[in-house]
Amino acid sequence: MAEETPGEKTFDPTPKRRSDAAKKGDVLRSKEVATLAATGTGALVLLGLGPWLADSMAATARAGFMFDRRALDGFAPGAAVADAALAILPPVMALGLAAALVTIVSQLLLGEGRFNPGNMAFKGSRINPLSGLKRIFGWQGLIELGKGLLKLALLGGIAWFWAAAHLPALLVLGRSPLEAQLGLAIGAITGLVGALLAGLAVIAMIDYPLQRFQQNKRLKMSLQDLRDENKQAEGSPEMKSARRQRQRDLSRGGVAKAMKDAQFVIVNPLHFAVALTYDPAIAPAPVVLAKGRGETALAMRELAGEGGLPVLEYPQLARAVYFTTQANQMVREELYVAIAALVAFVMALKRGQHPSRPLIDVPPELCFDGDGKVEARA
Repeated sequence: MAEETPGEKTFDPTPKRRSDAAKKGDVLRSKEVATLAATGTGALVLLGLGPWLADSMAATARAGFMFDRRALDGFAPGAAVADAALAILPPVMALGLAAALVTIVSQLLLGEGRFNPGNMAFKGSRINPLSGLKRIFGWQGLIELGKGLLKLALLGGIAWFWAAAHLPALLVLGRSPLEAQLGLAIGAITGLVGALLAGLAVIAMIDYPLQRFQQNKRLKMSLQDLRDENKQAEGSPEMKSARRQRQRDLSRGGVAKAMKDAQFVIVNPLHFAVALTYDPAIAPAPVVLAKGRGETALAMRELAGEGGLPVLEYPQLARAVYFTTQANQMVREELYVAIAALVAFVMALKRGQHPSRPLIDVPPELCFDGDGKVEARA
């Protein structure tokens, strides 16, 4: 299988990559979903406001076709137009406002609620003819052209079938009373919008996954991108060192008091540490004063070095004590012999002798791995 090259963008974008792109305005957008939301809202609002709109249009029509001697003597076309606008404008404004709000909300939901004012700033590339030609004849332009043709075919077909079904009734609309004409017209428009809404739903269901696929492809990452992001997340070596030092300082504060009474420390060699003491006047067996792993274990090693305590590297024994004994408890009976050998070794060191390191044997049932599971023996 071919290996990935550092510059080849084959990896899916990480959450950080998506978040950074969203901050720059590169969020998921779908004009078809916005059109569907606006049209659907318009249809619902039209159903609810239909009677109000019909009454307003009927009142405007009556006022326009009825006049008397006073209207002729004081003819004021501006006032008539203003009255008509005031009558029709409220329901039309309510319809437009609802559609606009739903369009904005739908795009904010697709874009994770992000609004980037930078997208409204002037950009020369938007009026650059070369950039425009590239958008038109590029891959994205071809996709948009295909979508446009499909929309034209689908919505045009729906409109044609609707017209074939409603055209005879619309042609004789003038023979009916005014209220009936307006009611029939609003009903026909609502039916057309409903039919077009079904077609827009089909288009939106195709466009949404397409837009998500294109965004995912646009944000693809290379192996080098992943490395750079990981390096930024971890920080520089100096920052990591400072972070580890802070963790170690906190760990030191937690075990420093116990370490003052310890006689020796058993380690493994960096991941685990156990501080013990043995005083027959206090307990009949060695006692664990403190234990830790990771940063705490490193802090215990540092404290042992500062206090001049012997640090004995016995990985298997350190894990055995760590996983079987809590702080301020005596060690397990099965470990008495091993710990006693280390106590004798430490006492000899304090007397100025140079004994050989004792060989330690840990019972098989107390041999743990780093996760605290008993190791299988052949």
